[in-house]
Amino acid sequence: MPTFRVLYTGDYLDVDGRVAVNGGDIALDLYNAAPWISQDYLRDQQPQPGDDAYWDNVYSLSITPRHVRAAHGIVVFRPWVKASAFAEGSDDLVVIGRAGAGCDKIDMAACTAAGVAVFNAPDTLTHATASSAMLLMLALAKKLPRQQRMVREGRWDLQPEAMGDDLPGKTLGIVGLGKSGVELVKLVQPFHMRVIAYSPSADPRQASALGVALAESLDQLFEQSDFVSLHARLTDDKRGMIKRRHLRAMKPTAYFVNVARGELVDEPELVQVLKERKIAGAGLDVFEQEPLPVNHPLNSLDNVILTPHWLPSTRQAARQTMETMSKGIIAASQGEVPENVVNPDVLAKRSFQEKLARFAANRDKSVAG
Repeated sequence: MPTFRVLYTGDYLDVDGRVAVNGGDIALDLYNAAPWISQDYLRDQQPQPGDDAYWDNVYSLSITPRHVRAAHGIVVFRPWVKASAFAEGSDDLVVIGRAGAGCDKIDMAACTAAGVAVFNAPDTLTHATASSAMLLMLALAKKLPRQQRMVREGRWDLQPEAMGDDLPGKTLGIVGLGKSGVELVKLVQPFHMRVIAYSPSADPRQASALGVALAESLDQLFEQSDFVSLHARLTDDKRGMIKRRHLRAMKPTAYFVNVARGELVDEPELVQVLKERKIAGAGLDVFEQEPLPVNHPLNSLDNVILTPHWLPSTRQAARQTMETMSKGIIAASQGEVPENVVNPDVLAKRSFQEKLARFAANRDKSVAG
């Protein structure tokens, strides 16, 4: 029974070495029926007592050659996987699980060249992400932050200045009609909004069946929308795709929502249009630099709702995501290809096939015992 060693990145842990995510539930119980799996953490990445800078740098953590040498599988939460991770080879590492949908921090070409398959959890955050966008839209439309400040400051006399808006009859523009974009379309159906989308890869028949009109360009979408919600995945060609001209084409009454990736947007220009009140406001869960510095100009604006790249992180979504990770690791530990491999070219590489085959002896063992 060959042992399969899986290591989780250290940002799952607190300073005491306990799992700090989802009340400690990251689906490790699934390994109970797979005794050939040995599980631990990259403990050099966990927060240390007295390290006040840890959370300023947590999104800069990276997988190192030492980590690669130590594992057959690695489950990644926030750290980068750069080409440098494979500088000392990858004779043992079979798979990397990305605990989420986005893989923009993983060098896919380097993983493929190293004979390492990367799998993700593409569906588990679909509803949580879309409902987060919906929440931000409603909170912005109803002027929730301002209404809350009025109560806390005892300024009930300002009620007439904080009249909100309803969604029916408004136009929602969705950038990226993938899974979370489609889910948002379904969520807003009871609100009787007009929905348009810009998504070059969208199926026109699917869009039509959803009641979505496909915009010919980003310019058209930004000009027509009362709400713009960003759902595109970050790739090199999409970095900075939302430019100055798009943001300045928005209506002065319109709102911008981003639950995708901050790097998709010209953030300094977004700050400027918000400062100048060229648009009504924004709801942002993601930023170009994360964590967002306390002195960042976005933090000084009263027409923005800011959340810490965590709004879609519900307990249900987290459990489903981590179940997907555990199931992928179990598959690899039995010499089988996990589901949701995002660099499929690796499957034909001899180096990957040979590493995976070492664990075929576990294949016929039932994970039910």
